[in-house]
Amino acid sequence: MAKVFAAPGWQRSLVVLAGTVVGVVVVSCLYWAQVVFIPIALAVFLTFLLAPIVTILQRRHLGRMPSVILVVMLAASVLSGVVWLVTVEVASLSDDFPTYTENIQGRIRALRQEDQGSIMEQMGNMIQVLTKEWETPAVGLDGVAAAKPPAVVVRPDSPPWLSGLTFLLWPLVETLGGLVLALVLAVFMLLKREDLRNRLIRLVGHGRLTVMTKAVDDAGQRISRFLLMQLIVNVGFGIVLSIGLFVIQFPHAWLWGLLAALLRYIPYFGSWILAMLLIVLSLAMFTGWVQPLLVFGFIVALELVTANVLEPRLFGHSIGVSEVALLVSAAFWAFLWGPVGLILSSPLTVCLVVLGKYVPQLDFLHVLLGDEQALAPDVTYYQRLLARDQDEAAHLVLTQAKTLPPDQVYDELLAPGLNYVKRDRERGDLTEADEQFVLGATREIVEDLGERQIRSQESGVRGQDSGPGSSLTPDSCLLTPDSPAPPKVRILGCPGHDEGDRLALEMLRQLLDPAMWEMEVLSLEMLSAELVSMAGEKAPAVICIGALPPGGLAHTRYLCKRLRARLPEAKIVVGRWGLKDDVEQNDEQLREAGADQVATTLLETRRHLSAWLPVLAQAEAKSTRDGAARKGRLVAV
Repeated sequence: MAKVFAAPGWQRSLVVLAGTVVGVVVVSCLYWAQVVFIPIALAVFLTFLLAPIVTILQRRHLGRMPSVILVVMLAASVLSGVVWLVTVEVASLSDDFPTYTENIQGRIRALRQEDQGSIMEQMGNMIQVLTKEWETPAVGLDGVAAAKPPAVVVRPDSPPWLSGLTFLLWPLVETLGGLVLALVLAVFMLLKREDLRNRLIRLVGHGRLTVMTKAVDDAGQRISRFLLMQLIVNVGFGIVLSIGLFVIQFPHAWLWGLLAALLRYIPYFGSWILAMLLIVLSLAMFTGWVQPLLVFGFIVALELVTANVLEPRLFGHSIGVSEVALLVSAAFWAFLWGPVGLILSSPLTVCLVVLGKYVPQLDFLHVLLGDEQALAPDVTYYQRLLARDQDEAAHLVLTQAKTLPPDQVYDELLAPGLNYVKRDRERGDLTEADEQFVLGATREIVEDLGERQIRSQESGVRGQDSGPGSSLTPDSCLLTPDSPAPPKVRILGCPGHDEGDRLALEMLRQLLDPAMWEMEVLSLEMLSAELVSMAGEKAPAVICIGALPPGGLAHTRYLCKRLRARLPEAKIVVGRWGLKDDVEQNDEQLREAGADQVATTLLETRRHLSAWLPVLAQAEAKSTRDGAARKGRLVAV
């Protein structure tokens, strides 16, 4: 079979090159135009954050314009109050520096007294000697030390305070201008939310109006909820930390609480950066060791409670972003925008992941940054077998078997792996050695699962009287304790083409209750004529043909016709396990060829057999009685 059409190499290279150029241009624009993009990012952040509050006020019959103005003024007031509090606390902290300097000098003197004569002191003396030698003027050839050239100081014509004032005011004006621009943009974004949403739908919808409308609304609600919950958690963390530091008598407790609320936007490391900073400051602020230990213990306990109790309940088990992606994005945004980018890295990453989930053009963002599994379990299982890592593949199967029933493990993990083997073999992508390894590993895994299932059934039978310990199959539930054991219904498994079909039949045999069914799987070495002849000799009640897709339909139809002609009374079920496409067409053609049922999963096959079981068991019992009667008459004669 020919390989699937692939784009020429030069086209793929051109696409990769174009994507790289676009990425470099976008990153460069974000870096060099950060004066523009940072206010826009803050405005988007404030819009998602304040949108739920505006919606609540609108539902209270307050107009859109008054709601937006009220909420933005409230946010501006909070920001102004925070800035004023920080200014006052920082000014007060600077006044206390002389006291902290004396405490640090006292600790250094105490350490020196303890380290006298130690290796640390000797190393310190050596460094002082080397430093003094390095600073000694060099001696020329005439034996005279070279004179140090006189320093030249250039004094500007303008007063020194004026240049210093410009140096201080420009960053302040730039920061305040960015905040004002962000607030103004947030006002207009809140007022024009529907218009912006409609433009986004038109830009990325491409005719999928219903899907994109629901996607945009859902994405907006998810982002808003996450940002609001994150703000509540961080502010609560800062308030509780401030109260705790105030109780410990840590100076400027409210300043450190505010800093904690900001640093918690840095994923995973923000709280620990704050902890190290406060421990160092506590060593400088206090003369003893009790307060530093209390500060460290309180921060650790507060962070553990917040991260393991509060955040999982408010955010859910996951925010949809992987841990590695959060750390990489924090470094990326910090490189682009500095401290502001570091604080906004987590919200920006969540926004990108949500957009990647719903916008097809940005799907790569959801794959790279999301925390969902990159590969489905069946693909992961097959990939590990292709890499000849049988241990990890078997571990994956056993892990799934602990939480899922056997039929689901077979249908969702092992049978798809056999489908992939057939697909890749027909494409020519799989070597014979790789195919044999995958099939051999699958055979060993199937046998191991069968042994485990037998042990589980035996333990279930031993604990049947205890109720919950029993592990009865659906077929065995048809029996009552007082009813005699009926004869087993015979099933003949016929592989349609190759080893994969035979392995699938072995899976089916493990799913059937051995007390009710007696299944025999024929060898692959038989030709079609030999297989039909063997089926005629054994005369089973049910014939199950295993024919995994892709392909195999024509040969399966031929086998059905031959078996139906030879055994008109037998039930024939065809297992097209894993078939996804053209299901109705396969069903129609196989039924025309003589099949009674066509199943696409092993579970469906077992259900068909369970439905036939009462009738087949009665027929088998009647056949057994008739055979015994004929044998008795022969003996009598």
